[in-house]
Amino acid sequence: MLNKLLSALLYYLVILPVSSLPFFLLYRISDVLFFIFYYLIRYRRKVIHGNICRSFPDRSSKEQEKITRDFYSHFCDIIVESLKIFTISREQVRERMKFENPELINRYFEQGRSVILAGGHYNNWELFAVAIDEAIRHKSIAIYKPLSNSFFDEKMRKTRGKYGLHMIPIKEVKKEFEERKQELTTMIFGTDQSPGNVNKAYWMHFLNQETAVLFGTERFAVEYNYPVVYGCIHKVSRGHYRVEFKVVTDDPASTAYGEITSRHTRLLEEDILRKPEFWLWSHRRWKKKRPAHIEIREHVY
Repeated sequence: MLNKLLSALLYYLVILPVSSLPFFLLYRISDVLFFIFYYLIRYRRKVIHGNICRSFPDRSSKEQEKITRDFYSHFCDIIVESLKIFTISREQVRERMKFENPELINRYFEQGRSVILAGGHYNNWELFAVAIDEAIRHKSIAIYKPLSNSFFDEKMRKTRGKYGLHMIPIKEVKKEFEERKQELTTMIFGTDQSPGNVNKAYWMHFLNQETAVLFGTERFAVEYNYPVVYGCIHKVSRGHYRVEFKVVTDDPASTAYGEITSRHTRLLEEDILRKPEFWLWSHRRWKKKRPAHIEIREHVY
């Protein structure tokens, strides 16, 4: 009870007032956060800089440090932009998250086919979640891991879903696929989190390291024969993004084992190599090691 009360006080007295600020003031807050995170408390410095150095061993220490610094700056922008989502208007969403080629997904709607949309924690995935359902004709459904704090879990679901997105806990994915067989849906998978069970993951080289990749995107695509599309979020300017869709496969049932996983992971890797500062380097992506009995698999395209 006390935890819920404290959460409510934080939400109504801090988060909502900050969220209501105009963007230009939010970015002043971001600048202050950057100074605190990068120079003073050095937030998760060991994890962030270590991930970057291992991913780009051929770059100089100066180049590695620039990526680190640029990441902190972008990360602080993501923090304030995520807070803004609690009060952002529909018009602001449309202005700040533009979809370059929604017709790529909409053509599957016209064919009567549901779709799986794969993506990573690259640029502003929170704003993408709020914007996606209006941009395409399918019903958008996102899979997420519930927060331990029930108050903020409810607020997060309502905020992400206020313009149409439906969110389901990761444990209910199979049930959702079965119950919505007759509907035209786009199931959204975040593919770059560290798998809970490394024995069920797909192991491949990613950013110069042996990496366990979540296999759910491929498993459900093959089982239901849903086309797989990759979504890349490009940063146009501060607070403005555009989404580009790319087909991973039209015919999952005909692909070899690991082919779909390799393809969408390589597309994410290409985005990261192009603009590395926009990926979420602060999580311990490589905390688990490959079991000796599991082989590294590679698909070349």
